[in-house]
Amino acid sequence: MNKRPAYAFIGLGHLGGNLAGCLLRHGFEITVYDRDPDAVARLVSLGATGAASAADAASRAGNAITCLPSPKVSEAVLAGPGGLLEGLPQGGTWIEMSTNGRDEMIRLAGIAAAKEISVLECPVTGGVHLAAKGQITALVGGDAALLQTHRPAIDAMCARAFHMGPLGSAAVIKVITNMLAFIHLVAAGEALMLARRGGLDLAQAYHAIAASSGTSFVHETESQLVLNGSYDIGFTMDLALKDLGFAAAMGNEFGAPLELATHVEEIFERGKAAYGGDAWSTQIVKLLEDATGTDLRAAGFPAKLEA
Repeated sequence: MNKRPAYAFIGLGHLGGNLAGCLLRHGFEITVYDRDPDAVARLVSLGATGAASAADAASRAGNAITCLPSPKVSEAVLAGPGGLLEGLPQGGTWIEMSTNGRDEMIRLAGIAAAKEISVLECPVTGGVHLAAKGQITALVGGDAALLQTHRPAIDAMCARAFHMGPLGSAAVIKVITNMLAFIHLVAAGEALMLARRGGLDLAQAYHAIAASSGTSFVHETESQLVLNGSYDIGFTMDLALKDLGFAAAMGNEFGAPLELATHVEEIFERGKAAYGGDAWSTQIVKLLEDATGTDLRAAGFPAKLEA
């Protein structure tokens, strides 16, 4: 008999849908809800149970996992009409896998604690393609004993999990990792443009950089989508700006000057103005392409990263 905890999973977008799928593949019982009925239907076809609301899903499962686009949405799903707090029983757990600021995470956890709901923050890093394979990394904040209770589910979704400390600590490191990723993305675009304008073969330049001291995870992954021309990373300009805004706020709060991150945030604001907030974050490199009239296409690179 399977005695592992059951979970409601709320938020079945590019990232959440893959994380929920990992739980199903590992035999977890999950009940799903999303505003997009097609997203729910995809998970139901894989063995999940559909629900009419977040509250309905939470009441059936007793614990809940969320993966949502913003603190505002997280608060609405947690405490709004039809939200998790209407369905979770006392003693249940809410695992928040969205990216939030530290203060937002602590505040939301306080709302849940007032209803005797335990909370773990568990944002993930590594990209949608790694989430699809259960190879993404979890950054966890909260009580160590509570983490152990839910460790099987986290391990089903993630290849590695780092317990960063109390609630709020995972929010800080997640914002740091995303800040670095956006800085690396802008730098990788400039490097590829320099190679292209310098007359190099772009495919060979990509591989040379990947084998050099100048490589990065972002270059090795997202640069491929730039070279293909799809830019399809499954992560938008709006989400990038949200995370860069969190970094700026933390820099001010902690007294840590973030000159480079501030400049990159300004570049992303230009990218949003040019291509829209729903454009893929990798299209930030297109600003350089458009400004120079020079594309960064090369043969042999995928339209999407391999899942």
